[in-house]
Amino acid sequence: MPVGTQIRYWGIAAVIFLFVLWWLGNIILPFVLGGAIAYALDPLADRLERLGLSRVWATSVITLFAAVVFIALAVVVVPILFNQTSALIDALPDIAGKLQAWVNRTIPAMGEPDSAVRQSLAGIGESLKSRALDLFNTILASVSGLVNVLVLFVIVPIVTFYLLLDWDNIVAKIDALLPREHAPVVRRLALDIDRTLASFIRGQGTVCLIVGVFYSAALMLIGLKFGLVVGAIAGALTFIPYVGALVGGGLALGLALFQFWGDWVWVIAVIVIFQAGQLVEGNILTPKLVGSSVGLHPVWLIFALSAFGALFGFVGLLVAVPVAASFGVLTRFALDQYRDSRLYRGQDSGPDA
Repeated sequence: MPVGTQIRYWGIAAVIFLFVLWWLGNIILPFVLGGAIAYALDPLADRLERLGLSRVWATSVITLFAAVVFIALAVVVVPILFNQTSALIDALPDIAGKLQAWVNRTIPAMGEPDSAVRQSLAGIGESLKSRALDLFNTILASVSGLVNVLVLFVIVPIVTFYLLLDWDNIVAKIDALLPREHAPVVRRLALDIDRTLASFIRGQGTVCLIVGVFYSAALMLIGLKFGLVVGAIAGALTFIPYVGALVGGGLALGLALFQFWGDWVWVIAVIVIFQAGQLVEGNILTPKLVGSSVGLHPVWLIFALSAFGALFGFVGLLVAVPVAASFGVLTRFALDQYRDSRLYRGQDSGPDA
């Protein structure tokens, strides 16, 4: 079949797939979540099989362990995180008031009643609180609408269990449907995509978890209010290089300045915590768990998250990283084909040109 015809067929298939993804929207959310979790846990199931367990028992053991961990997090961590987030929102007016008082003491001219700075700071706390509450309520409403109790506790675990149980069979059936002429190339590309996703999602997910736990525990240990929230934010954003440390560190430093003003030892302790976290992440965790061959540039990640989030909502955010990684692999393959073509080498170029 001519290349142009093949491109046309596969292009139409890609457009139909994206349209179905957009049309179904959040209906497919539990299935996307289940597939992502099953993909992440498949190597563990394979390892348990190599140790002598059957696939059913391996899947059952993983499911039971995941259920215990989830229940423990839901009972212990989630209420604390929710309460600290609410308290942080309530404390924003007081933080803005302290900022205004500091400005009045430091730069008296800006603290005069007619000063533009004072007028701006006067309503900043309530404005921040109002906007934060609106955002928080919107997130809660969205989560309640999209991830209800049935989806969270029934559908996602069931989908994950069955996909994990039949993962190897599903992969084999997909392989059997590949066009025979292009099957070797497709398998090679799929293997490259799998390596990229495994390095990034599994490795970076572990890094985010370790860093988030470290920041949360360390900040709470020194007595910083809302340390758990700050650590969770920093850990969640760690998958974008430097963004997690900058956002979390800036937020933690701002809170430390208001809480420990005058007691600079604790302010310095916050700085040391984030410096130590960056040092360990950049020199130990990321090289060991993620590696250097992922090939996902931070700018490309941010663009993918923004574009897919705007187009497909929360489901788009879930599929943004896998799609970005896949597109990166396909782009590198296309560039290799281009460099080996006459378009790049010229009509009269020899094989070593």
